[in-house]
Amino acid sequence: MSTRKTNEKQRLRKQPRMRRVYSASSTPLPGLKMPKTAAKRKRRNSRQRLSRPMAGVRGVVLNSRWISLAVAALCVYALFIIGGDDRFYLNYIPVEGSSTIDINSIVAESGLAGRHIFAADPQEAADRISEIGGVVTATVTLHWPNDVMIRIREKPPLATWQEGDKTFWIDEDGQLTTSRAQTVGLLNIISEAPPDSAAPDAIREKVDKIIGTEEAGEPVTDESETTTDEETVASRAAFVPRDVLAGALQLRELRPNIDKLYYKPSDGLGYQDGRGWTAYFGTGRDMHQKLVVYETIVANLLERGARPAYISVANQYKPYYRLVP
Repeated sequence: MSTRKTNEKQRLRKQPRMRRVYSASSTPLPGLKMPKTAAKRKRRNSRQRLSRPMAGVRGVVLNSRWISLAVAALCVYALFIIGGDDRFYLNYIPVEGSSTIDINSIVAESGLAGRHIFAADPQEAADRISEIGGVVTATVTLHWPNDVMIRIREKPPLATWQEGDKTFWIDEDGQLTTSRAQTVGLLNIISEAPPDSAAPDAIREKVDKIIGTEEAGEPVTDESETTTDEETVASRAAFVPRDVLAGALQLRELRPNIDKLYYKPSDGLGYQDGRGWTAYFGTGRDMHQKLVVYETIVANLLERGARPAYISVANQYKPYYRLVP
């Protein structure tokens, strides 16, 4: 009995010998057609390849936190540019309607000079300008980036009031304001009221204050005992009575050559007659009748050869005069 060897090399079946073929004929293939879903799937796959990385970029860029940070940075940059640019500061401030008030004083009182456009308050500036004496109305307008305009309407003076070396303007209501410019052609009224009787209210308040201080046991300082000349003039120059102003304007209208009047509380308004004496006419709107009485008295005195030194028709029904001795 024979045994096969396991490690014996396996023999292959003999293959037929290959021959080279020099001619071939084409065989038609069956018609192939692209499925309808294949084109859609191809386009979808191509879009997905592009959209997947872009989705990550959008998620980072379009995040709400990044957007808020960008907006905040843009606002800070804009504020920095606006805050440091001279084009947003009010460096040129024109004023309209000012004829007697100094323009620089108006601008300084408004508080707008050199201020940033965002820090300027037009209503506050207009209120501050309105507090200037002689200003009736004030309007302040602002326009971007640094255009500002101040318009005021003044209360024109009708005459001037002089007390000592102080000159005031008289408006149509009789209110007195410090003269701010040289006036030409206005009627000048010189007050001859003595200082003792010119301001009784101010003196009375001063005495009451001193008495109250002494009763309280406090020492009386020099400041409470004396007042400066400026305070005395200011206390006296509060306003001009309406009958005084009306009489002065009527005298000026009837006698255009009068440019200066004098006022005494006891005699009223008067002027220096060019013929060498002083005439007083009181106050009120009846200057026409008083002038007629005055001219009658003057004509009678001159006819008799008498020379008056003083004539008063403050009371036209009881006029009196004083002759030159």
